[in-house]
Amino acid sequence: MPILDGKVVIITGASSGIGRSTARLLAENGSQLALVGRSAERLERVRAELGEDVLVVPVDVSETDAGEKIVAATLERFGRIDTVIANAGVFLEGDVATTDVEEIRRTIDINVFAPLGLVRAALPHMIERGSGDVIITSSISGHHAIHSEPVYSASKHAARAFTHALRQQIKGSGVRVAEVAPGMVLTELWGFEEGDPRAKERLDASRGILPEDVAESVVFMLTRPKHVTIRDLVILPSAQDI
Repeated sequence: MPILDGKVVIITGASSGIGRSTARLLAENGSQLALVGRSAERLERVRAELGEDVLVVPVDVSETDAGEKIVAATLERFGRIDTVIANAGVFLEGDVATTDVEEIRRTIDINVFAPLGLVRAALPHMIERGSGDVIITSSISGHHAIHSEPVYSASKHAARAFTHALRQQIKGSGVRVAEVAPGMVLTELWGFEEGDPRAKERLDASRGILPEDVAESVVFMLTRPKHVTIRDLVILPSAQDI
């Protein structure tokens, strides 16, 4: 896809799951990547399979200055930022009354503060250039509150609201803003390591999708003509009951 060739893309949560699959697909299409995650070792494994145009940025995205660190490292290496994919996230379910308050705070920090902080740091550079894409990984839980995961649902509703409000705020700047909202994805978040044989049963029953499916959706969003924004892309297993 020539439109992605040479594009500089920041991806958080890039060491596994949706982030890793998206990095692979973008690398195949010539993008230059800044891969962000907590584990330098895991990020290095991803870089080893993707080639030279990859920067590893090991950082905890919930840190207050994480966004500035990621943007500074990317600009130092590549000189510009074309796309930000704020994908890092954690899942939390259970009754609010018995959920540890630190787990609640951690979920909000990673699912809400981290994408806001990263976008805030990257946006001035993108607006100055008059082009770019911001994609936030939300969830079907950001469209449909799920009673078993109220904190997670709240965090993803917040991420979706931020996406919509930011898009309106910077309309006409040349920077597109969108969210991808997956349902059940067979990743580590749900206890499925890459290559887990149990995934086939879920796929055959249409009760799960692969991170590659989401990655292809993200690339579809990025390759639309500049006059088109895919504001929300919800992608679900065919048999998911939502």
